[in-house]
Parts: sequence; C-alpha cells; structure tokens
Amino acid sequence: MAASIAARETGAPGEKGLKTGALGFVSNVVIGVASTAPAYSLAVSLGLVALAVGIASPAIMWMAFIPMLFIAIAYYYMNRAEPDCGTSFTWVAKAMGPHLGWLTGWAIIVADIIVMASLAEVAAQYTFALFGIDVYETPILAVTIGDQAVDVGVIALGVLFVAVLTYICYRGIELSARTQTVLLGIELLALGAFAGVALFRVYTDPPVGAILPSLEWLNPLAIVGEDGAFSTSALAAGLLVALFIYWGWDTTATVNEESANPTEQPGRATIVSTLILVATYVIVTIAAQAWAGVERLQEAGESDVFAAMANEILGSPLDKIVILAVLSSAAASTQTTILPTARTALSMGARGALPAMWARVHPSFQTPTNATIWMGILSVVFYIALKLVSENIYFDALAALGLMIAFYYGLTGYACAIYYRHELTRSVKNLLFIGVLPILGGLILTWAFVQSVLDLADPLNSYTCTDPEDVTTCAQLFGVGVPLAVAIMSLILGVVLMVLWWLRSPGFFRTRPQTHETDRQAIG
Repeated sequence: MAASIAARETGAPGEKGLKTGALGFVSNVVIGVASTAPAYSLAVSLGLVALAVGIASPAIMWMAFIPMLFIAIAYYYMNRAEPDCGTSFTWVAKAMGPHLGWLTGWAIIVADIIVMASLAEVAAQYTFALFGIDVYETPILAVTIGDQAVDVGVIALGVLFVAVLTYICYRGIELSARTQTVLLGIELLALGAFAGVALFRVYTDPPVGAILPSLEWLNPLAIVGEDGAFSTSALAAGLLVALFIYWGWDTTATVNEESANPTEQPGRATIVSTLILVATYVIVTIAAQAWAGVERLQEAGESDVFAAMANEILGSPLDKIVILAVLSSAAASTQTTILPTARTALSMGARGALPAMWARVHPSFQTPTNATIWMGILSVVFYIALKLVSENIYFDALAALGLMIAFYYGLTGYACAIYYRHELTRSVKNLLFIGVLPILGGLILTWAFVQSVLDLADPLNSYTCTDPEDVTTCAQLFGVGVPLAVAIMSLILGVVLMVLWWLRSPGFFRTRPQTHETDRQAIG
C-alpha cells in the first residue's frame, strides 16, 4: 500500500509499486516482438501490400522498418532519461507540455482498446479453424439481432480469450512473460517452417504460378505504376499498410520499471525487437510471393492468404501449425496490448493526469489492479458493441487505428529531439541519434498521418459502402468516411475528458516542459 501512496504522490519511476527487476533482456525482446503479432499482421496485410506495390512487397517491408527504427532510437534515449511505464505519455508531457502529453496517453489507450476487438475475434476464429471449422461458412451460434446477424459462439470465445489473458496480466509480469515466451516460440517456429519449406519447394518442386526470388524484389525502384515508371502513389499506399504492421514493439518500453537495468535494457530491447521483426517480415513475404506469385496475393486482398498456402506447402495436418501460429500471434498480442494500456493508465493516474484509482497496484502481484481489470472490461464492451451494431463499422473502427498510431509514435520522435535540444551540438553522434533520426521518423509518420486523413476522408474508402463506386451507398459522419469520423470522435471525446479533468484537478496541467539540461542527467 505504501508503494501505491508514493506513486500517487510523485509518479516517479520505481515508486509506483510495480515489481522491479522482474524481466531480463530476453523477456523484454519477447514482449516487444510478440506485441506486433507478426503472424497475424502478415496474414491480413500481405495481400494489401501486394495490391499496392506488386512484386516490390519485400522492399516495402524493409522500407517501413526505417521510420520504426528511428522511433525506436527515440524510445531508447527517452527511456534513458526517464524509464517510466507511461512511455510516450510521460515523455511528450515532459518535452512538449502536459496537454499534448495527456492526448498522447489517450491515443495509446484508445488504439489499444480498438485493436483488442480484432485480436479477440481472430483468436476465436483461429481456435475454431484449428479444429477444421470455418466460422464464415458454418457459424457456431448464429443469432439475428434486428438487421444484424452475429455469431455468438465466436464472440463468446473472443470474450473468454480477453478474460483469461487479462487475468494472466493481473497475476504478475513474470507469468505474463513466461506465457509470451511460449506463444512467440510457437509463432516464430511456425513462420520459419512455412517460409523454409516454401522456398525449398520453389527451387526443387515449384507449383504452377511460383516465381524464383530476385534481388529486384528488395529494390524500392521496382515500385511502378501502370505506365511502368516509378510511382510515388504506389509507394505511399504500400508504406501506409506496412508501417502499421510494426506497431506494438513499444510494449517493451512500457515494462521498463519492471525490467533489470531499466534505463538501458528496455531501450535496447526495442531496437532488437524491430530488427527481428524486419527479418521475419521480409523473409516470410519473399517466401509467400515466391510460392503464390504476385497476382494470387493481389487477388487475396485483405483476406488471409496463409491458410490456403499452408495446406499446399505443408499438407495436412502439418498446415495446422500455421493456423496455430496466427492463433498464438493473436493471443500473445491480446495479452501484450493489455500490458501497455494498463501501465499507461497507471502512469497517468500516478502523475495526476487521471484519478488516483488508476494508480493502484496489487500489494502481492505488483501489477496495476484497476487499470488491468478495466482494460479487459472496456475491451470486451467495445468488442461486443461493435459486433452488435455492424460488422462494417467494426472494420471501419480498425481502419482508424493508423491515425492514432502515427500520432503518438510521431510525437515521441519530436519529443526526443526537443527534450535533448541543448545536447544536439555537443557531438555528431548526438546530432544524428537524438536529433536527426528521431525527427525523420516523426516526419515520416506525420506524412503517413496526413495521407491517412486524406484517404479516410473519402467515404468510398470505408466498409460501409454497399457499392464501392457509389458514394451515396456509404455511411458518412461529419461529411467524411466512418474510419476518419471514428478518429475525430475519439479525439473530441479525449479533449472533453481532458478539459473536465483539468478543471477538476489542475495540478498535472500546471507542469512546465523540461529539457535534458534542466533535468541534469548525463546522456552518456
């Protein structure tokens, strides 16, 4: 209890009551990689990337890694300055002011709650698929509510996944880390088997439509339009999809206060996590494209292309390992989505940016109590509500995620350069690593944010259109498409809640921005 009181009074790292020194470097890396759900991300994005850039899909995978690496560097240096579990919320508030910091924390929480709906759904669907049940063809328990048909069986299992993984997070960070290690191990082994066998057979016994890998696939100049010339619009479209399949590695930083050597280890783990991810994404993309060919990937679009290819490559029953990979990926990411959200809310509560109830830590388990439980409850409520209202609005809400991710990742890049601004001219290393690279990462994500706004403003770019060429068949809010409207409403709600809390408890909002120099910490 004393730790919880200290947290509410100071909010300082190490004083919130979390279990310090519980995680080693490997656990940090595992949490970072698992949080991105690589198997799930690839399953639902490969077709979309191929549609945008054709044969250059592997090139897009490594190009999208570059801004993520730049932001990971920003995370490393900001974590050295203040290893606080609030991460971007804390750092943006410190460097750019409390109001922008509060909205950054809000963006993290909203994005995580939204994506939980997708992860719960996928975990449930792939559990049934593991037993040979296609829920799209054979609903488990179909129920019609008004005009909406829902599969209560899938929803119930999705809710159960969230409940179980919330409980694991509640019981302790060490149990969470052990669970992550098992799930990620299954996932990476399955992806390795898929890619290895696919490439071996492409060279020894290629199926119809297979193509031999080429270094040209890694060349960004291979991204061409219909006229055969390099296309910036195709590059933008592919990059926007690929950028956000890297989302999640920052969970490594949110468990910094529970890590050994909290000022160094989590920051290094974020960088290692992104390196593992880019290798995984590039290798699996090359293997899938070599086996299936570009046209087949393009025809798949947003559909999962793994299941069909796994059966062709591995045969039955070995193809189940790929289904198991996507299932473990979704389950692992469900758990690692609860972790950062609860810790962001904990940090906000400890610093007075939210009511003190969010800062409570379990005296025995040393985990955020209210924040973890409420993350599970809100995720379940949001998931069920979206499924009952409309399947299309469910997908449109997921489409709005990119805006929130680009918002808080980009601000973290800017915050790093602003916080260390007095240190930039002291060495070339400082100028590059705490100035130029974080700003470049922020600028790329700002561009992605603006491009997403422009794309999502068009009502035709939403799932609510019954005719994709007739805008009158599309639902609109505020004169824009539903995905952008969801993001706008989330922002408005965040601003309203921030103002209400500002009026109720203005202490946090009176804090002034700081720099590394004023904090008097050595950059090393």
